[in-house]
Amino acid sequence: MPVSLCTGKGESCMQVNISGHQLEVTKPLREYVELKLKKLEGHFDKITNVQVTMTVEKLKQKIEATLHIHGGEVVANAEHDDMYAAIDLLTDKLDRQLLKHKEKQQSILKGAAAR
Repeated sequence: MPVSLCTGKGESCMQVNISGHQLEVTKPLREYVELKLKKLEGHFDKITNVQVTMTVEKLKQKIEATLHIHGGEVVANAEHDDMYAAIDLLTDKLDRQLLKHKEKQQSILKGAAAR
């Protein structure tokens, strides 16, 4: 079930779709993912859509996310014995990728302004 998360900064909202494969996505899991995604939006407010898939394979908890952002998309995945730890690893990866994307955009804008 898709959810819209808004940070309160202007009209910025992102559509979030969380699904589970061989796993029931409980309310606490969903809320934890949403909390972590809101923090990402604090660093990069042009996230329009997020697809998160959680999977259990044997003893590994896996999570994958695709963020549709202004200027492209960011994909990351993580795995751990504990799903909450996997979510933390995933959001750390996404945060680094978003910061890298933001820096790249800013350097392109500076280069265009110098011309």
